Amino acid sequence: MKDEILHRWRHSHAFGQDRQRPGEFRTLVVIAITTAMMVVEIAAGLAFGSMALLADGLHMGSHAVALSINAFAYIYARRQAHSERYSFGTGKVNTLGGYTGAILLAVFAAMMAWESVMRLIEPVSIAFNQAIFVAVMGLIVNGASVFILGTDGNHEHDHSHEHDHQHHDHNLKSAYLHVLADALTSLLAIFALLIGKYFGAIWMDPLMGIVGAILVARWSWGLLKSTSAILLDEQGSNELQDAIRDAIEDADSRVVDLHLWTVGPGVYSTVISIVSRSPQKPDHYKSLLPDHLALQHIVIEVHEYQET
Repeated sequence: MKDEILHRWRHSHAFGQDRQRPGEFRTLVVIAITTAMMVVEIAAGLAFGSMALLADGLHMGSHAVALSINAFAYIYARRQAHSERYSFGTGKVNTLGGYTGAILLAVFAAMMAWESVMRLIEPVSIAFNQAIFVAVMGLIVNGASVFILGTDGNHEHDHSHEHDHQHHDHNLKSAYLHVLADALTSLLAIFALLIGKYFGAIWMDPLMGIVGAILVARWSWGLLKSTSAILLDEQGSNELQDAIRDAIEDADSRVVDLHLWTVGPGVYSTVISIVSRSPQKPDHYKSLLPDHLALQHIVIEVHEYQET
């Protein structure tokens, strides 16, 4: 058959990943802000001999690297969206970026906890005025970054496993949690340093470090669960499965096997097996599926029911 005749049965597997996502530009802006602050703090630390400024500058650098991974995921997914190497497009690159960011968050939390425990065991002297200045500067920069990246869909909540939140931009959520962790660290540090300076409770500094590490670890775990579910092709939510069954099933037809998985943010692919006494063509059953379910690459198997 001629290609022009077959063309109408072919379709793209980009699933919208070729369009620039809003989180891409936001992430690039935050990288620029974080990198600029990193350069200023490292330069000031070297010029004034301040280990506090130098350490915070290097810490900013580590988060700039983590955010760069998120930016790379956006750009790669967009540029490779039409590549035939990916059977279902590059939607999961976004999720993989979020998963990588979650692992880095877990490493960051572990480092915070370890350093805090060491300082509880072996307290060190603190230059309070200088440390408070660094923490305030960090809070301002990270607060601005949280504002830039923050959207209604990125706040961390507890959800039951039955609810489907796979439509979120996990890459943006990862970047958001990184700067939120930094802002939280700066806020807890300011509180602990003020207590230490005016009341002599030096132990508050490492204690707040442990509290911050626990919260960051919790965020990391939540993001790891949601992203790994998509990367491992976990079955879609019960609500979406029920919507598919309700659209197809009647007194004559039943859905006997259903595979439903995410191929990108808000995009699902499905394989549906139907048994019917009066089977119709697959296109008939496809037409029954509501458009708002965001199903792509629908494969339907139809079997005739026969009495044995």
